[in-house]
Amino acid sequence: MNLNIALLPGDGVGPEVLAQAVKCLEAVEETFNHNFNYKEALVGAIAIDRNGDPLPDNTLALCKEADAVLFGAIGDPKYDNNPDAEVRPEQGLLKLRKELGLFTNIRPVKVFPSLIKNSPLKKEIIAGTDFTIYRELTGGIYFGKKHLNEEGTVASDLCEYSEKEISRIAHLAFKAAKNRRKKLTLVDKANVLESSRLWRKVVTRIGESYPDVTLEYLFVDNAAMQIILNPSQFDVILTENMFGDIISDEGSVIGGSIGLLASASVGDENALFEPIHGSYPQAKGKDIANPIASILSAAMLLEHFGLFEEAMAVREAVDKSLKKGVVTQDLDRTSQYGTNQVGDFIAENIVDSEDDFNMNDENIDLGKSTII
Repeated sequence: MNLNIALLPGDGVGPEVLAQAVKCLEAVEETFNHNFNYKEALVGAIAIDRNGDPLPDNTLALCKEADAVLFGAIGDPKYDNNPDAEVRPEQGLLKLRKELGLFTNIRPVKVFPSLIKNSPLKKEIIAGTDFTIYRELTGGIYFGKKHLNEEGTVASDLCEYSEKEISRIAHLAFKAAKNRRKKLTLVDKANVLESSRLWRKVVTRIGESYPDVTLEYLFVDNAAMQIILNPSQFDVILTENMFGDIISDEGSVIGGSIGLLASASVGDENALFEPIHGSYPQAKGKDIANPIASILSAAMLLEHFGLFEEAMAVREAVDKSLKKGVVTQDLDRTSQYGTNQVGDFIAENIVDSEDDFNMNDENIDLGKSTII
């Protein structure tokens, strides 16, 4: 298969983790005889610094022409800590989602058995956790009309949804649930918000077309509590933009590190894949950022194009790195492995994917890649 992939490294550790994802895609090319073409462009704070625009026109054009976009990370403290900044890095990502029509964000939350000890939650609570969040991505309060009075003392953000915006993501979520454990939970605030009442009305009606999927409802505050108390109860969670933003980050804590969670943002014609973690500017250039979320985002990219065997090869290589302890320090404080070494190890195990691969434990402990 030939694919044109736009690379948007972005800010902070984005370029470092994205480079490891590309290594793994190159390993897939070599192993499965595919041809992926990569073109890189600026986005976020670095784009503002160089061009005054968080999403330059040439970056948007490249993304529209590509088969898929692989994204690094976005954000910079000099904008985060300045409430008066008129141009912000995140505006570039929001605009990109809107321009590409990426109305659905898909975030799998799964606990790796070898990392259960890393979770702040008890083993018996998180064991078996495996759910996916379907978050609406181009509507709601993030894109609604914003107003600040002349005195700067009163502000408002409009949360608005249409039946069309709700129904298109609801169908995707129901189809996903149908192919999983046949359970969908709608997260809303229908006891207070009119927009949530529309969500509940539309999703309930659509649910009648999927009789084999059990539909349940949770208010967002209760959902946030249940994700901590009993995360294994969930299969597919469907929710609006802001609620999805919050609970998906909450879900990332279950596995013990936000550096493990990948995501896909898809529309009718375009798709973007990115780790859910931020730009982690404190780690920039230090070779300590966890690249696994970025690598698993590349696996989701492969699945999007029907390359399921290839995606599985990536996931199995990630599993080997976790089981063997070839991880960054966020997963093991005693680890001597850096971002690049973890990426190298995973990429090499895609090429040499035999289950009985030979490894030298002594050299592994020294932080050296030792596939023989």
